[in-house]
Amino acid sequence: MQPAAVKALFAGTIFTSAFLLFLVQPLIAKQILPWFGGSAAVWSVCMVFFQFALLAGYAYADWLARRLAPRTQAWVHGALLLASLAFLPVLADPWWKPAGTDEPMLRILGLLVATIGLPYFLLSTTGPLVQSWVTRTPWGAQVYRYFSLSNLASLAALLCYPVLIEPRSTVPQQAWAWSTAYGLFVLLCGATTVYVARCWPGMVVPMMAAPAADADAAAAAAAAPTPRPRRIDQFLWLLLPALGTWLLLAVTNHVTQNVAPVPFLWVLPLSVYLLSFILSFDGERWYRRPFVLPLAAAMLLLGAYALQDEIGSAWRTGLPIFVGGLFLLCLCLHGETARLRPGPAYLTRFYLMLSLGGALGGALVGLGAPYVLPAFYELGIGLVLCALAAIVVWRHRRLGVLAGLTLAAGCGWYLSEQVRDDALARRLDRNFYGAMMVHDAGTEENDRVRRLHHGMTLHGEQYLSAANRRWPGSYYSKTSGVGRAIDSAPAEPRRVGVIGLGAGTLAAYGRPGDVYRFYEINQRVFDLADSEFSYLRDSDARIERVLGDARLALEREAPQRFDVLAVDAFSGDSVPAHLLTVEALDIYLRHLKPDGVIAFHVSNRYLHLDTVVSAIARARGLHAVLMEDNPEATDVERSIWMLVARDPQALQRETIREGITPYEPANGIVPWTDDFNNLFSVLR
Repeated sequence: MQPAAVKALFAGTIFTSAFLLFLVQPLIAKQILPWFGGSAAVWSVCMVFFQFALLAGYAYADWLARRLAPRTQAWVHGALLLASLAFLPVLADPWWKPAGTDEPMLRILGLLVATIGLPYFLLSTTGPLVQSWVTRTPWGAQVYRYFSLSNLASLAALLCYPVLIEPRSTVPQQAWAWSTAYGLFVLLCGATTVYVARCWPGMVVPMMAAPAADADAAAAAAAAPTPRPRRIDQFLWLLLPALGTWLLLAVTNHVTQNVAPVPFLWVLPLSVYLLSFILSFDGERWYRRPFVLPLAAAMLLLGAYALQDEIGSAWRTGLPIFVGGLFLLCLCLHGETARLRPGPAYLTRFYLMLSLGGALGGALVGLGAPYVLPAFYELGIGLVLCALAAIVVWRHRRLGVLAGLTLAAGCGWYLSEQVRDDALARRLDRNFYGAMMVHDAGTEENDRVRRLHHGMTLHGEQYLSAANRRWPGSYYSKTSGVGRAIDSAPAEPRRVGVIGLGAGTLAAYGRPGDVYRFYEINQRVFDLADSEFSYLRDSDARIERVLGDARLALEREAPQRFDVLAVDAFSGDSVPAHLLTVEALDIYLRHLKPDGVIAFHVSNRYLHLDTVVSAIARARGLHAVLMEDNPEATDVERSIWMLVARDPQALQRETIREGITPYEPANGIVPWTDDFNNLFSVLR
């Protein structure tokens, strides 16, 4: 086999493994998002699993490369490749759907292990293992360029999924296509292992004919002892990648919650993170300290300042600051890591430490922060840690130590300002489903109002005065779509279902004999509605509570015969698309009276969700009207609701008819289903 063909075989194996590795991440996350309420935290937990699976793969590659001869390595790896085919296709078993009170993190992790565990593990081992084989070839000195190649493949997969794959295929089609591609990868990787097993019966260095000068150079390099890396260098192999992953998840959390709550915005931070790896390990020409370090230091301070200033919450300034800062800081972190890369003998150990650091950083932010920090402070903490890491890197340079201390002090000051600002809130609460804040506004007694925010999104407010506290404000006023739908319902005791509790504002419409049934996935929201607001306890209606994902709960329940079903879960960063599909609409209709009305709250600054509701209504032959409330009152938010009903007369009742907004449904929008939905098609 010619050297060029062997190079192509190795490069093709590494590229394919990395491409499939990052392609399966959004694919499997999309499968399980509907089961866990569409929460953005699902992606964070998936990222932690991917990091630890990568760590396990790198540990396996390190053990294999150090303990076994190349021929034995090839046979062991080949056997595992064959065994991994038993996991195909990568379709999650419905058995893993939560019952409503389960701990979501543990269930998600168990689901991922059972669904893609061994294939993902083997894909993650391929890069370091094949690169360890490359070090025994005449071109082994170029081995770290293969690491850049794998990151390039990862970036290509990440960008291909939302742009090319998701809009053109259903989830089962994606799973089967990926499984077929994985089967082809097994053949390709199998060919590589067979070649290694045949050509390397022992620890032979050059395994093919090569020019004499190259062969002699390779033999000399292999014979020369590789210096053992210093302990401080091995510590930095761990620390610098850990900070890179910390910043990645922290920036993703911040921009999707507090800057621009746009679904799939996580693609942007992850892309620049991978790009920093590609540039750092491609060669020294990209990471030039005199140019990059001053820019990174400036962005470090600017990012810390923006966390406690309004420029950090405006998307026109916040996105460039945080995403641009992430790129420059990761370029520094990964550039310094690349400068510390060891000789070939310690290549797999280097990758193992790098992966361990990434896993630790991901676990601290993805698993620890939601339960330890009351708000999104992990980014501010990460910036302080980056400044302190600079002291370790430039510990022998007085100017470097002084600069690191100055940056750490500046970032720490701005972090303390952020914490002090949040301390003015009545309540900070955070868990798997996000961070919530309750705060009071207004100075006059009759004007004081209490608001519930989830990131940037308002989830309800209430006047504090006894005279006005039962007044439904924000998106739920008497002139809003849902207010008109409830007021127009038949006069007999009404039965109203509400998906998404918020502050419990809709309970203000309750009358004696009415039943209001609230579906809420987050127990903390129930707690805040009870302790900080009084809509639920003040209501004249009987209040029923259902904890868990609303759709899963409605699937299990007997028909509820609602007069009105309000679906209010689409204003934040993570749109639960499973509540906007044709199949979801069928479930809603099963629980609706023949003349009942479904009210979809589609107010969203970034997505045209009204077109989605219109499309699924048409798919089931239903009638839909748009109701846009643009009030002049300061206590009422602009809101857009879509009302859907079987009976057209239900939408012609006087209260509703008066508020209908002229609306021309967009053509060409494919109705969303459980197997297919595309947020890109409805971007504003």
